[in-house]
Amino acid sequence: MNCEWHDKIFLVQKNSFEQLALSIFHFQYEENTVYRSYVDALGIQPDAIHKIEKIPFLPISFFKTDTIKTGKFNAEEIFESSGTTQSIKSRHHVKDVSVYKESFTKAFENVYGRITEWCILGLLPSYLGRGNSSLVYMVDNLITKSQHPLSGFYLDDLDKLKQTLISLEKGKQKTLLVGVTYALLDFAEKFPMNLSRTTIMETGGMKGRRKELTRVEVHEQLEKAFEKKEIHSEYGMTELLSQAYAEKEGKFRCPKWMKVLIRDDEDPLTVQRSLYSGQHNETKPLTGAINVIDLANVYSCSFIATDDVGKLYPDDSFEVLGRMDGSDLRGCSLLFV
Repeated sequence: MNCEWHDKIFLVQKNSFEQLALSIFHFQYEENTVYRSYVDALGIQPDAIHKIEKIPFLPISFFKTDTIKTGKFNAEEIFESSGTTQSIKSRHHVKDVSVYKESFTKAFENVYGRITEWCILGLLPSYLGRGNSSLVYMVDNLITKSQHPLSGFYLDDLDKLKQTLISLEKGKQKTLLVGVTYALLDFAEKFPMNLSRTTIMETGGMKGRRKELTRVEVHEQLEKAFEKKEIHSEYGMTELLSQAYAEKEGKFRCPKWMKVLIRDDEDPLTVQRSLYSGQHNETKPLTGAINVIDLANVYSCSFIATDDVGKLYPDDSFEVLGRMDGSDLRGCSLLFV
């Protein structure tokens, strides 16, 4: 990555985010032919954009139909969404995979501390058969960075996972069990146990394996089975290079180089953000479709209009309520609250 962009993105502060986002918008308008064509089709003049709410957000479906690149390059990695056999998959052309590594490493450590303090167990059976899953790529790298001998993927070997967790609990080892929702529920039904020292993180997704449940229902089942007060969640997608994490109550928080805004689901160009100034009446969340600014996407598109619906709170945390009507149910499809 261009050193200038790299330093600005990962060192960005709250008071400099908007200016950097506007700079990246102009850069992408000039160098991304698909994005430029989209902005032009809307009749928007880039020079008139002075606030992030006014930046045009590219519908996420463009990643299925077009090659989204800012500049000319041969991608180091091309990540694909899981989807179903009938659906068209999104493809994310990544110019420099080290940017993705830095993004997910910093985002994880900002929330959970040093990776080397953790044993990381991956329960992602439906994703490991694919060599182009950004989720598997991330978890595999975190497993390697943890340097713990028991860190690894456990596929469908739930008996081995059970014994590993028992051993780690006895050893008082800080452990992260990260898994797709249906696999965690399968494990919870077969081997309920006390996992007081284990952080359980679901990434969403039933993939048609189980009855669709609300996030609250999923978390209640996992909390009961594993005697936990909270289940954690990860919010990420193929089209992004950054993740948000929810440690409790399903409220996600973004790293400094990522921001969620809310758009009107009937007027996609009407975009709002939560600005908290401490006033008593500024406690009501914004509700609508989710737009994401991911500055780490500097060489694809940093301004994505997702198919997710959510709430944005005054402190910039957000909640995911589900998916918009008519959008594809992908492998990491989200649950309705």
